[in-house]
Amino acid sequence: MSSFVESRPPLPPFTRETATQKVRLAEDGWNRRDPEKVALAYTADSRWRNRAEFPVGREQIAEFLTRKWAKEREYRLIKELWAFDENRIAVRYAYEWQDHDGNWFRSYGNENWEFDERGLMRERHASINDLAISEEERLFRWPLGVRPDDHPGLSELGL
Repeated sequence: MSSFVESRPPLPPFTRETATQKVRLAEDGWNRRDPEKVALAYTADSRWRNRAEFPVGREQIAEFLTRKWAKEREYRLIKELWAFDENRIAVRYAYEWQDHDGNWFRSYGNENWEFDERGLMRERHASINDLAISEEERLFRWPLGVRPDDHPGLSELGL
């Protein structure tokens, strides 16, 4: 994996508009589920807290995402800006996924992000809770990949 990425606009300091763009770009990347490509949005020494895992650096991030998306099939994610300041963004999100036994879940969470001057995320702190749902309770039904622009976001869905 390349250790050099020139920049990932939009760059800090963030405005409401650029923070919202950054959140949607992150959502789109995760919905594409390409661990190597997603890892390039982070600094080479990026530090994460994700549940009880603490990956450091792009290689560990890509390995983490590979395991995650192998377990969480039919993964569909929506992120929403919560707050921002200078080089930090807070988001809330929900994603739906199916386990290997066919059970559905909606996972809710919050993330705190910190970016370097090139727009690469150097810190990511995630808190996540899983809720078992029935297939009928699913709300994220677009084809796998990026959420369509006309699909409602979290607030519109009442989540």
